[in-house]
This record gives sequence, C-alpha cells and structure tokens, in this order.
Amino acid sequence: MTRPCLGLDIAKVKFNACLIREGGKFRHKVFPNNPAGFAQLSDWLARQGVERVHACMEATGSYGDSLAAYLHEAGHIVSQVNPAAIKAYAQSHLSRTKNDRVDAALIASFCVERRPPAWHPPAPELRELQALVRRLDSLVEMRTMEENRLSSGVTVEAVRESVEELIAHLAQQIKRTEALIRAHIDSDPGLRRQRELLDSIPGVGEATAAVLLAEVPDIKEYRSARQVAAFAGLVPRERQSGSSVRGRVRLSKIGNSRLRKALYFPAVTAIRCSPFFQAWVEGLRQRGKSKMAVIGAVMRKLVHLAYGVLKTGRPFDPQWAQRA
Repeated sequence: MTRPCLGLDIAKVKFNACLIREGGKFRHKVFPNNPAGFAQLSDWLARQGVERVHACMEATGSYGDSLAAYLHEAGHIVSQVNPAAIKAYAQSHLSRTKNDRVDAALIASFCVERRPPAWHPPAPELRELQALVRRLDSLVEMRTMEENRLSSGVTVEAVRESVEELIAHLAQQIKRTEALIRAHIDSDPGLRRQRELLDSIPGVGEATAAVLLAEVPDIKEYRSARQVAAFAGLVPRERQSGSSVRGRVRLSKIGNSRLRKALYFPAVTAIRCSPFFQAWVEGLRQRGKSKMAVIGAVMRKLVHLAYGVLKTGRPFDPQWAQRA
C-alpha cells in the first residue's frame, strides 16, 4: 500500500508540513523545530488518521537532521532530496510563488510523483565523525576570515589585539578538533581500516580521508563510482544544442560542496607529486584540456579510487587503478 506523502520545509526554529491525503487534498501545519514540535507532528498525523507516511525534505544544512532521525525511528519512510531537484521540479511546474507553505506543498508533490529513495541515518560512530569534521571546517573558515581581516590592515591597536587573540584561540580549537577526529577514527577498527585504505591513494591524507568517511558514510551502498562522483557534483555537464550552442563542458557542481572543497588541494598535490597521476594528466593535456578541467578530472578520479579501495577492501594499486 502506498503511503501518504508528507512534504517538509525546514527552517532553523520551525518547519512547515504539507500532507497529501487520498484524493489529492492538502493539509498544512507549522511546528517548532524541536523535540516538542516533533511530538506535535506525530499527534497531528494521528488526528489525520495517518499511521505511516513517506516524508520528504531537502538535504540542506543540519536543521532537518534531528527531525529526519525522529521520523525514521518512528517507522516512517524518510527521503532527503538534493535542493536542485526540488528547484527544477518547481520550474517545470511554472511555480511563481515561493514561501514556506508553497515549498512544503512542492516537496510533497515531488514525493508523490518521484517517490525518492529512502534515507537511512548513518551509524552513531559516523554521525560523531561527521559532526567533528564539520566543526573543524567551521573553525578553519572562521580563522581564515579573521586572518583576512588582520591582513586587510587593522589600524586600531585594541582591535588588532582582539583579532590576534581570536586567531590564536581558533588555532588551538582547530588543533584540538583534529586530535579528536584522529582519536575517534583510531578507536574504531572499521573507520581505522577505511582511513588506511584511503591514505594509500596518492594525494589523500588523513584530513581528506576523514572528510570522505564523514560526508559519504555509506559509500559501499552506491552502485558505481560515478554515482558517488555525481553526489559530489563532480560529473561533467555538457551544454550543446544543434550547431549554434556549444558551451564548454564544466563540472555540474550539483552535489556535496564539502566534498569538492576537500578534494581540490589533494588533486593539486596528486598532479604535482604522483607519477601515476602525472602520466594520466599528460594525456588530458595533450587532448587540450584546460588547467581547471584537468584538476576537476583528477578530483573525479580520486572519488573513483576512493570508491574502489573501500568497495574492494584493497589498497591503491596503480595497475588496477588504470581501469578505475
């Protein structure tokens, strides 16, 4: 039996819910985005005569993670969808209005038509790793902002001292968080083994391995390496039509931006230091690929290699990697 679809538009302090009943009737309700609001949602669904739903939400930030976990534990099907898919769906229906109520209805309608795959929460050790890795990314970003502020020329001495003290504090927090990530992976045999496999790939170190494990916790569940590359937004997007439109092939960038950010410098390092990648890249250059196109291709290759070593449980080998 097909479950009723529930569209959820998530914000920081509240979320809009839209339930599509049999016959296409819409029911709307707004709830606070906290445990009390989750319980209110369950009561509201019960009053609607609905036991189980297929809930759908956009995979944006962390505001919806707690609600998604709550609904999954309650026995509902939960889907987290790329926001670009919802945006394209709205455009295909010529939607001209955008607000929380309309967005919830759009997500619910998308769920009815597309029946997106079910989301499953990562294991506790992976959730903790993801939280630590994302915290580290935030700390590094804050330090960069303060360093840029300092380098722009702070003339007031008191302000300069404040910025320098904050930079020093952030540096300590970054060092501490890096140690926590390392200790967390070391304490888990499965994560430790996966890190060792990833570390065997040229250009991939502990930091990049931690991001890969945190942002793609179920990499073995993907059917192919190309699917993982698409999840990271690293597949090429061609723009060509007839004889008049011949745009340059670019990365789609529709996917996990944290992965793309984490893979950029490893790709540059692999090009500079790895004989395997240098030989492979030379062929790309001979075909006229630009510098950024080559880096994008290496980033995609790193994803394919990561998928290969984790899927097979074997470390990087240049012989089979030629076919990855």
